[in-house]
Amino acid sequence: MSSHFKAEYIWIDGAVPTAKLRSKTKIVEKGQTPPIWGFDGSSTNQAAGHQSDCVLKPVFTCPDPIRGGDDLLVLCEVLLPDMTPHPSNTRAPLVEVANKYASHEMWFGIEQEYTFFEGIRPLGWPDNGFPAPQFGYYCGVGADEVFGRGIVEDHMDACLMAGLKIAGINAEVMPAQWEFQVGPLGPVEVSDQLWMMRWLLYRIAEDQGVSATLSPKPVKGDWNGAGAHTNFSTKAMRESYAACEKAAQSLGEEHALHIANYGTGIEERLTGKHETCSFKEYKYGVSDRGASVRIPWQVAVDKKGYIEDRRPCANIDPYVVTRLITNTVCSRL
Repeated sequence: MSSHFKAEYIWIDGAVPTAKLRSKTKIVEKGQTPPIWGFDGSSTNQAAGHQSDCVLKPVFTCPDPIRGGDDLLVLCEVLLPDMTPHPSNTRAPLVEVANKYASHEMWFGIEQEYTFFEGIRPLGWPDNGFPAPQFGYYCGVGADEVFGRGIVEDHMDACLMAGLKIAGINAEVMPAQWEFQVGPLGPVEVSDQLWMMRWLLYRIAEDQGVSATLSPKPVKGDWNGAGAHTNFSTKAMRESYAACEKAAQSLGEEHALHIANYGTGIEERLTGKHETCSFKEYKYGVSDRGASVRIPWQVAVDKKGYIEDRRPCANIDPYVVTRLITNTVCSRL
């Protein structure tokens, strides 16, 4: 029996305009907690070559469902050698805001859409031309309408084995496009777990020669984009419909700020078509998937609950989005 375990250190790099995930393996003695580690920041756009060291500080661990046994996945935040947050570290400012408004008890549930690609085309698409127009793919079944289900099922099982709070999966409107949901959790927790679920998705698809892209508009033309619809509530919203409406109004007051931070390429997705509201305007409504923010019909009936911000793109940094929503909403309640 081995006296060591493998710890896969995972972190978010400094790629611009959209950060990427990186990871490497450390062998750790059993009984030890994964320690602070380091990496070459000059290879991840996080340092210059003449001063390249960056620090990995573990912030969230879970069982490694791929390697199994005692092995762990270790999500880290990036620090400078003086142990202050690296400029690319968006988790640290979220923690500050989450602590500031902890009394509001923010809960988040994020719907992560993504698209499978095999080479330069979406998985299952014909070599020449396009598949049939959108209709039968959403929550579809059958080899002519669903592509990549095996990877999706393996990913869901891996998340469950890792103890992550995955809430469900479904095939999306465009063929080869899928979604998983995470939450409800607090702003820091939901963001940590979303990053971990993304890593698992990439890693599992890798073994099949498939890539999972978070592009907000993976195929141009009359095809749906990919979002990360962000559902949230405060304690007050879970008790009062007026608080839900107030939250929706508050988001409109900071529309430009949110749009600027809701994912690169947002203007290609939020066109006013394909179940979106144009990025140039802001509106909210009950059961309206063409609105910026949707109030679910059940919330309108129950007169309490949560609302859905439909603007975030699939490629969001969840640390940024949950921080902005928390600050915008809680500062006005």
